[in-house]
Amino acid sequence: MTDPVTDRTPRLGTFLFYGTLTLVLLVYSLPSLGVLLTSFKTTEEIARDGLWSWPQLLRFTNFSEAWIGGNLLVYGRNSLLVTLPATAASILLGILTGYVFSTLRFRGSDALFVLVVAGMFYPPQIVLIPLFRLFNALNLYDTLWPMIIVHTAFGIPICTLVLRNFFAAIPHALREAAILDGAHEGQVLTRVMLPLSLPALAVLATLQFTWIWNDFLWPIIFTQSDSMRTIMVGLASLKGQYSVAYGVQGALSILASLPTLLVFIFFQRYFIRGLTLGSVKG
Repeated sequence: MTDPVTDRTPRLGTFLFYGTLTLVLLVYSLPSLGVLLTSFKTTEEIARDGLWSWPQLLRFTNFSEAWIGGNLLVYGRNSLLVTLPATAASILLGILTGYVFSTLRFRGSDALFVLVVAGMFYPPQIVLIPLFRLFNALNLYDTLWPMIIVHTAFGIPICTLVLRNFFAAIPHALREAAILDGAHEGQVLTRVMLPLSLPALAVLATLQFTWIWNDFLWPIIFTQSDSMRTIMVGLASLKGQYSVAYGVQGALSILASLPTLLVFIFFQRYFIRGLTLGSVKG
């Protein structure tokens, strides 16, 4: 016979575990819920009832105003023109450096790897003024190029770290078999390593896209005109005539979050697996 006390202990632990997760989820979702409620309310409702009240009617005027009057197409286009090239370039360079550090080791490669990965801990605020002066001297200020270059550079360390660990976890016998079959290093990388690295690539694509899309620091430093603003800077500068247009801001926030949500949904089958497989060397 089973002891009722010991039988109830795992159930109690499971209940507490999932209860805590549910509570954390609810607390974490409160800001999103507040933004969602605000996006359906008029400015008068917000001033009278506050941000957390339930809207009297589900009005979509804020979404139409954000789409047309909020320059969503311009801001979204600029964000895509920055995010897609910077994400692709940082991952591509991370693939090359990660493969070299994991497979084609040379004297001093460990020290160089530490130097590259140390860029993850480099505060970007330190280089604000030097980079501003550099891009201004190159006549790149108020263009999208500074953001693409900076995001690519700051993305290389994390991409190198993840892909180096992932490539190192792949059995070397696969590389040796491909070389015996006549493949050179480029073919080993593209035909053997990369197909096996889809989970790691999915993780990096999701993280890089989200970080760059949501970035506010570099666009506010390197852009001045409204036509060059990304969606986060445009969101922060969206105001009414006499007050902040909270309803329109809430609607634009929801619309701005859709691309990152779609990217996560697209890569979610690889996301969790990639986070765990590349974390240790085995």
